[in-house]
Amino acid sequence: MKAAVVVEPNKVEIQDIGIPEIKGDEVLIKVKTVGVCGSDLHLFKGTHAFRKPPAVLGHEVAGEIIKIGNDVTNFKVGDRVTVEPHIGCGKCEYCIKNLINLCSNKCVPGTESWGGTFADYFNAPQNKVYKIADHISDEIATLIEPLAVGIHAIERISVPERDTIAILGSGTIGLLTLVAAREAGYKHIICTDTQPFNLKMAERHGAALALNPLEEDVAAKILEFTNGRGVDVAIVAADSKVIVDQAASIVRKRGEVGIVAMITQQIPVNTYQFVFNEISLFGAMTYETKDFKKACKLINEGLDISDFITQRLPLNQSQQALDILSEKKENVVKVIVEVNQ
Repeated sequence: MKAAVVVEPNKVEIQDIGIPEIKGDEVLIKVKTVGVCGSDLHLFKGTHAFRKPPAVLGHEVAGEIIKIGNDVTNFKVGDRVTVEPHIGCGKCEYCIKNLINLCSNKCVPGTESWGGTFADYFNAPQNKVYKIADHISDEIATLIEPLAVGIHAIERISVPERDTIAILGSGTIGLLTLVAAREAGYKHIICTDTQPFNLKMAERHGAALALNPLEEDVAAKILEFTNGRGVDVAIVAADSKVIVDQAASIVRKRGEVGIVAMITQQIPVNTYQFVFNEISLFGAMTYETKDFKKACKLINEGLDISDFITQRLPLNQSQQALDILSEKKENVVKVIVEVNQ
């Protein structure tokens, strides 16, 4: 089968590799569409924490089951599905608590133990597979996985008030966190980004205020909007040396700052604001199974986020797809790679 393989940093090759052999509890999926994620960029650039070249790209997927293992009971050949792409060890304290996202020994696509989704075929255990409703397109179903990331970020919030929330960074995850916040009932959502296109997208999907930190004093605008009180929660969904300090400067006393962005370099943080205003800081790592199920339900029930898909390219242009997301020389939110169309 054909697969897009990162062979070395900044280089992708389309290679012929073997079709995965499925175990008794697994299904074999003919891949239709895959999404380009920020973590794929980390693999592409050689900066990912554990995915290292050579590796097949991808973990966001939609496709059709073409083969089932002998022990599979929940699916049949022909079912259209997506996959929750992480498998816990099942033994650690986090797996026992259903916190697979925190399992230190979890198995994920794009590693030696599980191939990536940028390939003609992809295998997955049936307990990680979810059906796609007939009226939902493959490319929209591919957004279930990143939507689950946004849902998990919102679910991690412990502040009970759902009045105001700021999302700093309106790329794919920031915009999907906006959608998750909107669906969770937040009354006033504020978004920031340096790209005018992304800010317009945020406004289209419910942002009451969309600010460009290169052109406006974000803290002053948000404090004015909230009558000097500050937002209940700020979610950091972008990488910047000052972004955590900016988040702390706009959060009310005893509010929260959550970080969903994978900031891989050390950045300075002024802890005084956290102490003086008793602000809590939390991280949000991918998602729990319940978040993935919620994302599936929202999409299957018709949540419309189709305009987040801004580019579509074939598998043999996987490197171009990564370049589009990396360089941002054109308006981009989500790049979809079409594998078997």
